[in-house]
Amino acid sequence: MAQFGLDEAKRLVESGMGEAQELLKNPAKITSLLGQVGEKLKSVPLAGDLIASVPLMIAMVKGYITGTYKEVSPKVIVSLVAAFLYLVRRKDLISDSIPVLGYVDDLAVLGFALKVCEPELKAFAAWRDGNDVQYN
Repeated sequence: MAQFGLDEAKRLVESGMGEAQELLKNPAKITSLLGQVGEKLKSVPLAGDLIASVPLMIAMVKGYITGTYKEVSPKVIVSLVAAFLYLVRRKDLISDSIPVLGYVDDLAVLGFALKVCEPELKAFAAWRDGNDVQYN
C-alpha cells in the first residue's frame, strides 16, 4: 500500500477547490454537505483532537454562509469545504471498508484542513463563545 501523508492530502484538497467555490454559492447545498460530513464522522474511529475540531470547522462554515461570521479568509472556507467534499465522496483513495486503514486518507485530509485553518478556527471559537452563538 502506498504511503499517504500531508502532501497527498494537500493535493486532494486543492483538487476540490473549484467545486468547493461553486458549492459555496448555494447555502442549501453547503448545509447538506455539512450534514453529510457529520454522518460520515459517526463511522470514523476516534482520532483525538482532529475529530474533536470538526464540529467547530462545520460551525465556522455555517457562520460564514449565513453571514453571521465573516472574519475568516475565503480561502480557509474553500479549503474546508473541499476537505468536506472529499470526506463524503464515494471514491476514497483508501476504501473505508478496510478496517482502521480505510480512514487514513480521510484523517490526513482533515489534518491538512485543520493545519490550514487552525488560527482562524481559534479566532472563530473565541468569537462564538464571546457572542454565545450556536450553530446546529
